[in-house]
Amino acid sequence: MKVALFGKAYTDNQKVYLQIIIDELTKREADICIYEPYFKAIEGKLKLNGNISYFNTNKDIRKSVDMLFSVGGDGTMLDTVPIVRNSGIPILGINLGRLGFLSSVSKNEIVNAIDSVFKGDYYIDKRALLQLSEPKKLFGNVNYALNDLTIYRNNATALIVVHVFVDDKFLNSYWGDGLIVSTPTGSTAYTMSVGGPIVTPGSKNFIIAPIASHNLTVRPIVLQDSSTIKIKIEGREDKYLMTMDSRHSAISKDDEIIIKRCSFNVNLVQMKNKNFYSTIRDKLHWGVDYRN
Repeated sequence: MKVALFGKAYTDNQKVYLQIIIDELTKREADICIYEPYFKAIEGKLKLNGNISYFNTNKDIRKSVDMLFSVGGDGTMLDTVPIVRNSGIPILGINLGRLGFLSSVSKNEIVNAIDSVFKGDYYIDKRALLQLSEPKKLFGNVNYALNDLTIYRNNATALIVVHVFVDDKFLNSYWGDGLIVSTPTGSTAYTMSVGGPIVTPGSKNFIIAPIASHNLTVRPIVLQDSSTIKIKIEGREDKYLMTMDSRHSAISKDDEIIIKRCSFNVNLVQMKNKNFYSTIRDKLHWGVDYRN
């Protein structure tokens, strides 16, 4: 098996867990392919044995790698999407960060998780993405997001007005700091922090949630993801900020924004003893009695 390792930043408190990953893969005679900027961060700090190679782009791994290990937190996992793209390479998230909704394997589960991977004792969780159809090339060739697309005001003192149409039918004009369009995966991220619902991954929905709405009766809304969402921005500024997961770009108020469901999914590797419900219970401490 050939396994790609992807990470963004290295800290000394990660050393012991990274060494476990390397040792477990080496023990199983896996070919290890490390993201080159990450390799430069860990070079000289870990014992790297076995067959090691490096990669930088999707083209380097799309036809040669069996699985990609995302080593870090949920932000690291989101940054694997532009690497994996539409290759179908399964992604295993190893959480060396904090909350970790997407990176479901904790530090203490690394050995068992790798053992399960090599035994084939896991399942693939297919996650939908949203796609920015217009403006074209605003984010280059990576015009899709696993979590969400957001539109923000550019001036801290001026409201932004976001006009939203669903399948060419007018939905609402949102006055406030901005707007989030989320996938079900992103429902446990930024959308949840502004009062949006938690939506199960396979539910085939988009969530539209306002950020600091000026109208207190406005609430998030859930749509079927076969819908086409069109957005027009109004405000005093000529430019506004748009993000897709961790990527960001300036957007003109003259641009029409069109959002659809992406034509491909991202494949997340999940252990058989875990599921979406157990993850949210664990991460959000549901059912825990904190009374003295």
